[in-house]
Amino acid sequence: GKSPDYALDQYVNDRPYSASSLLAVELADVFRTARAGRCTMKPELAASPIPLEISLPALPCPGGPELAECLFTPLGWTVEAHAVPLDDAFPDWGDSRYVRLTLRGNIRLADALNQLYVLLPVLDDAKHYWVTSDEVDKLIRAGESWLATHPAQEFIARRYLRHQATLTRAAFERLAELGDDVAQQLEPPVEEDPDNDATPATAAEAKPLNVLRREAVLRVLDELPARTVIDLGCGSGRLVSALLDNPAFRTIAAADVSTSALTQATRRLQLDRMPERRRDRLQLFQASLTYVDARFAGYDAAVLMEVVEHIDPPRLTALEQVVFGTARPRYAIVTTPNAEYNVRYPELHGMRHRDHRFEWSRSEFHSWAGEVCGRHGYTVDFRGVGDDDPEVGPPTQMAVFARAGGTDA
Repeated sequence: GKSPDYALDQYVNDRPYSASSLLAVELADVFRTARAGRCTMKPELAASPIPLEISLPALPCPGGPELAECLFTPLGWTVEAHAVPLDDAFPDWGDSRYVRLTLRGNIRLADALNQLYVLLPVLDDAKHYWVTSDEVDKLIRAGESWLATHPAQEFIARRYLRHQATLTRAAFERLAELGDDVAQQLEPPVEEDPDNDATPATAAEAKPLNVLRREAVLRVLDELPARTVIDLGCGSGRLVSALLDNPAFRTIAAADVSTSALTQATRRLQLDRMPERRRDRLQLFQASLTYVDARFAGYDAAVLMEVVEHIDPPRLTALEQVVFGTARPRYAIVTTPNAEYNVRYPELHGMRHRDHRFEWSRSEFHSWAGEVCGRHGYTVDFRGVGDDDPEVGPPTQMAVFARAGGTDA
C-alpha cells in the first residue's frame, strides 16, 4: 500500500537529497563502462579487486543499520552503519529512517557499482519509476556475478521488483540459471505483503527442495565407503563446499561445462583465500560430460545432481558411456526431477526449468537406470527426495548405482 504521506510526497520529498533509486540510475549512466567491467587503457585493473571506500551520508533504510549490514557484509564489505537522528538538537525525537553508511573493501569496481545499483532501491524499498518486466533483466545483469550466491537473494529480488510476485518468480528462475538451485524457487509462489516484509533472518523455516536434495546426496555419500568424490555438473559449488567441510573426503573434484558456473563456484568457495590443506583436496575444472575425459576417472563416487535433464536426449548415450562406460566410478548418484510431481505446482506450465530438455516419470527413470546397469555392470537402488506424495511420489528422484564386482570390475 501507499504510505500515509503519499499525497504530500508528490510535492515535497527527499529524493533530491537521499541515496535512492535516482542515485542508482545516475551511477549506472555515468559509470556505464566501469559497471560493465571495461577499461581500454588498463583492462587488468578493471578485472581486479581494488581498495574501495564508499560513503553514503543519507541512505533511506527503513530496516535500519542492521539491514544494511545484512545485505552488504556477505559481499565482502566492512560495513559501518549508523542511524541518523531526526534532529541533533532534539535527541528525544529518536532516529530517522535514514542511515549514514560507509563501505570499505577490496572489491572489483564493476561489482561494487552493480551492488549499489541493486541494493540502494532495495534498502529504500522504493523506486522513482514504474516497475515493469524490463526490471528482471536489469536485476539479472547487475547481479550476475554476486546475486545468485547471496544469502538474501530472495529478499533482494522481491524488494527490487516492488513485491510483484510474477516478476519475482521470473527473477528466481533466471537466478537458478546462475547457480545450482534449479528447483528451489518452483514452490507455488506466495503473494508478498510489503507492509509485513520481514528481513531475511525471519524467512520461512521450511527447507527448499535444493537443500533437501543436497542433504540427501551427502547422506548417501556418508553411507558409502567413498573417500574420493567427483561432482559432475557442479554448478555454483554448493555441494562441493559441503564436501570440503567433511575431512572424510580426501579428494574432491568438480567439473562443469559452464565457465559462468565455475566462476560462481570459485567465488563461493573463496579459492583465493582457501587454506592450503583444504585447497590441496580440491580440483575444479571445465569439462563436458558428453566427451570422454581422463580427469573423470579414478574416483570412488560420482555425483550427477540435477544434470541429466539438461542433456539433449540424443546425447544421453554419450553421457552414459563417459560416466558408466569409461570413468566407471565404484558408485554414482544421479538425481532428477520427478515429472509426475509437477501437478503439485499450480502455476507451472511445462517443465520446471527453461533449460530442461526432458523430465522423467518414475517409470521412465527406472527404465533408463535399468538399461544403464545392464549395459555397464552396475546395480541400482532408488530413493526419493522431499515429501513422498501418495499419488505422484516425491518431487525429486534419486538412483544410487553400485558397480558390480567392487573395485576390480
